[in-house]
Amino acid sequence: MLLLFVLYAIVLSAVFARRGLWSSASAAAPIAVRSQPITRVLIIGATGGTGRQLVAQALERGYEVTAFARTPTRLELTHPKLKIAQGDVLDAKAVANAVRGQDAVLSALGHRRFFYPNQIQSKGTANVLEAMAANNISRFVCETALGLGNSAGRLGLPGTFFMLPVILPFYFWDKARQEQVVAASNLDWVIVRPGILTSGARRGSYRHGLEVGSYFWPMSISRADVADFMLKQLDDDTYLRMAPGVG
Repeated sequence: MLLLFVLYAIVLSAVFARRGLWSSASAAAPIAVRSQPITRVLIIGATGGTGRQLVAQALERGYEVTAFARTPTRLELTHPKLKIAQGDVLDAKAVANAVRGQDAVLSALGHRRFFYPNQIQSKGTANVLEAMAANNISRFVCETALGLGNSAGRLGLPGTFFMLPVILPFYFWDKARQEQVVAASNLDWVIVRPGILTSGARRGSYRHGLEVGSYFWPMSISRADVADFMLKQLDDDTYLRMAPGVG
């Protein structure tokens, strides 16, 4: 039984490698040309762990922020530059209304429906990208996870042989679809793949790049540092149309 389980975990990682985005520096897009600075940002999944950090840190940096969430009261934050957009990411009309008038979109879309198939992340992201294209908004920064595409297996042994095959197979299957949806768009996107997320403080010091992660040791990072890195991608074209890991 143990041998069968190990084989299952290996095959699953191979599937995630195949289904996720393969990112390389040689495939990077040309430097984007922006006609005006980014001042207004929409944050999808604003009440999740990373989403809350994105909202707070974006406000700290002076952005006008619109927080999109099904239950925005969970955000528990008020600010003169903060607007709330209530809606479901699977509702294309609600998404389109929130996207209109923005300069960029950051997505920390997630959920806790781990144990059955769903397409919340992939279909929700498709709605966001469609609305962005319709409104000529190009910059999209999207959080997924290590363990997909060319980062398959880089969550360390516990992630590869327990967390993914036991708890998160359906979740990661949809994340792989989400990455392909993003990669198929013509927008100026960056996919950010963090390691195991923690609730630690923002340190501002972390590794990032296409080789981040370990096949043996788990790599973690605070949600605050993930948000810090994602916000930097609004103005930095280093990883344009690539999927860097961060940890």
